[in-house]
Amino acid sequence: MVHLSLRVAAVVVSSLVAAMALRIVPLPHHWFTFNPDWVALCLIYWTLAIPERVGIGTAWLTGLFADALTGRMLGQHAVAYSVIAYLSLRWYRRIRLYPLPQQCLWVLMFLFTGQLLVVWTQNVKNTDALPWTYWLSPLSGALAWPLVRLGLRRLRRHYRIF
Repeated sequence: MVHLSLRVAAVVVSSLVAAMALRIVPLPHHWFTFNPDWVALCLIYWTLAIPERVGIGTAWLTGLFADALTGRMLGQHAVAYSVIAYLSLRWYRRIRLYPLPQQCLWVLMFLFTGQLLVVWTQNVKNTDALPWTYWLSPLSGALAWPLVRLGLRRLRRHYRIF
């Protein structure tokens, strides 16, 4: 059992680290708005796939690391990822049964919620208004969901995580 738990933790953590690396990849300014929140997408997948092992605590810690990595106010992503994980856990039984296009709509809703929470926490800090292109990231994340789901599902099956 311990061997399985270590394997699960290693696979989940390595996928989240890879997602954080994708999140900070330097892109041209006009492309950066289309860069989805890869970390949130990974968290959504893992909370839907293995909800008994990946939950709100994992999302909170991942969010703190994401905040430190991106230089944002500590707790911004932690709150957003925790709420996304809660929503994923709340409806995981239903979402897993939906066809892929309908799952993409759920993921879009989760990512918009996360973006809204990040904007709200930025307004606490009294920052300026964000351009409308800021809201393109959740849309590109929902479009990337089938690829993220496929890739992480293959990874999960390869390491026999059920």
